[in-house]
Amino acid sequence: MTAHYETRDEVAVITLDNPPVNGLGYRTRRGIVDGMQRALADGAVKAIVIHGQGNAFSGGADIREFDSPDAQREPSLHTVIRTIESSPKPVVAAIHSVAMGGGLELALGCHYRVAERDAQIALPEVNLGLLPGAGGTQRLPRVVGLERAVNMIVSGETVRVASLEGTRLFDAIVDVDVMPAALALARDVMKKSAHPKVRDLRVEHENPEGYLGFVRATLSANAKSFPAPLKCVDAVAGSLKPFEQGLAEEWAAFQALMATPASRALRHAFLGERMASKIPDVPADTPTRRIDQVAVIGAGMMGGGISMNFLNAGIPVTLLETNAEGLERGIANIRRNYEASAKKGKLTQEQVEQRMALLNGTLSYGDIGNADLVIEAVFENLDVKESVFRQLDAVAKAGAILASNTSTLDVDRIAAFTGRPQDVVGMHFFSPANVMRLLEVVRGAKTGKDVLATVMKLAKRIRKVAVVAGVCDGFIGNRMIEQYSRQAGFLLDEGALPEQVDRAAEAFGFAMGPFRMIDMAGNDISWAIRKRRYVEQPEFTYSRTGDLLCEMGRFGQKAGAGWYDYKAGDRKAYPSAKVNEMIQAHSKSLGIERRHISDEEIVERLVLSMVNEGALILEEGIATRASDIDMVYLSGYGFPKHRGGPMLYADEVGLYNVVQSISRYAAGYEGSAWKVAPLLQKLADEGKAFNS
Repeated sequence: MTAHYETRDEVAVITLDNPPVNGLGYRTRRGIVDGMQRALADGAVKAIVIHGQGNAFSGGADIREFDSPDAQREPSLHTVIRTIESSPKPVVAAIHSVAMGGGLELALGCHYRVAERDAQIALPEVNLGLLPGAGGTQRLPRVVGLERAVNMIVSGETVRVASLEGTRLFDAIVDVDVMPAALALARDVMKKSAHPKVRDLRVEHENPEGYLGFVRATLSANAKSFPAPLKCVDAVAGSLKPFEQGLAEEWAAFQALMATPASRALRHAFLGERMASKIPDVPADTPTRRIDQVAVIGAGMMGGGISMNFLNAGIPVTLLETNAEGLERGIANIRRNYEASAKKGKLTQEQVEQRMALLNGTLSYGDIGNADLVIEAVFENLDVKESVFRQLDAVAKAGAILASNTSTLDVDRIAAFTGRPQDVVGMHFFSPANVMRLLEVVRGAKTGKDVLATVMKLAKRIRKVAVVAGVCDGFIGNRMIEQYSRQAGFLLDEGALPEQVDRAAEAFGFAMGPFRMIDMAGNDISWAIRKRRYVEQPEFTYSRTGDLLCEMGRFGQKAGAGWYDYKAGDRKAYPSAKVNEMIQAHSKSLGIERRHISDEEIVERLVLSMVNEGALILEEGIATRASDIDMVYLSGYGFPKHRGGPMLYADEVGLYNVVQSISRYAAGYEGSAWKVAPLLQKLADEGKAFNS
């Protein structure tokens, strides 16, 4: 069992012991009930304390059980809580570190609660597209009040125990070491003939229906994509009814949400992030290298953003630039970003100065010889990368990790510029690097396992979602997004305009459509990639509209003109008559009679082009698993969270239907861009899914 039983004089102590966060899986639930029954049967035991071993009271339900038979096995969490609540002997929850989700619901079922002041509590189920399903929506309003409970449940936010001092949630709050206080309370209350139950309390509010109506109106706009927040409010409203009725309504709503695509997508994302850190041939106990000092080559916007990640984590950074003006500008940009955060209240001025004090600038490679990790963030050109890595090979200390921020280039060729290819790895940050959560970790043919393990561990330290990719042009994200961009261009040739394509993509849920995205990134960057393709892969076709746009000097937001027009000091994209005329003229030059294209077709072509390429990436071993691809798109490309990523979306649509659609488009304009990936065809034929 993962719950242990012991007695301390007249008090039984049940200790949850299911690392890392004492999740309430079947064996732990069984252990709690067995412990309760043992305590109730022992006449010498007068009170019971429930405690968590290690770093948590309990992190809640074990999400890995949600779709397994163990999720339905008794004792359920409801049964556990009923057993505790109905106990004639007092049960005290001793809360330390964290009590999340089902862990907090477990504590709410106890008669008394003692907590450490700095412990963190939450009901975060809404982040999985769910609501608290073991009485949380019924009990929390009874102890903290209706409004505070709604805020906690709808947001899923974590709060400190200290912020709830004075509420009926806690019987005692201590500064440190909760167990002595919990044992003392247990001994004190064991003499009482009856013990309080949260379920017997009333929810107090002067106008509950009016307040709940206001919250519902606020949440209704997003309810179609994310139904859980509104359902949370409905469930909390049940706390105004008889307890058992509200509890039954909560459970029915929980089960209904479990079946929604949005919840499946959010649970997929939750588990996918954790799976991405697991590399099949790199054991969890692989030794890692110490990273105490970092150097970044290139003080541009990307280099500055990369530096901020390490400064935020308290790691000193040396920023190297080739000219004094560029270095000064780069350091000034970093300070400006921090000052902006301070103005918004996200940092104190003291924190700004602490982070800036960790930053040193230099114009000399000789000053970075002691760095444990060096990240190159220079222009995306192999000759430039070669110059940098040859210099790094000469000055970097033995054992230093040499990383490239390349977004498309061959990491193996870059590694070959050094005499230490085992120390070379790709670390592809996404712009703005200090904001975007994704880090593509590109594994070269000779990259050491300890290097991979170190970078993956470091990614957690700087709060990135790290996904391992193999070496190919564009790795995972940019290789797939190229197919998306190709289809966007072909749609223009056939009859669509940029604003329609973007509008359809954004209505689907993308943070921004393809043309707004490329205007922000810079049209000249994709133009350079196409020019390289024309030489290296002449069979790889594109719409010529992108080249014509660049020949007009419209490189995007930075130039004040791209696919859209932009006004000084205004990043809003305004449809451009000049660009639309160019698109229509180009269609005419190709002899294409422009047609109406539905938003449905636009979205299908954009997304399925990525899905098909993703299948090739999986088949080639560039990505380890389909969920890794989904994490790339959720964390770095603005794919709608409620759809779970392109590969899960394809699973929801059905791979048979995906194959049928691709085959249909293969018979149309630029049909050579559509060829069903063998893995996709195989899975469709077998009735399987990418994420099984």
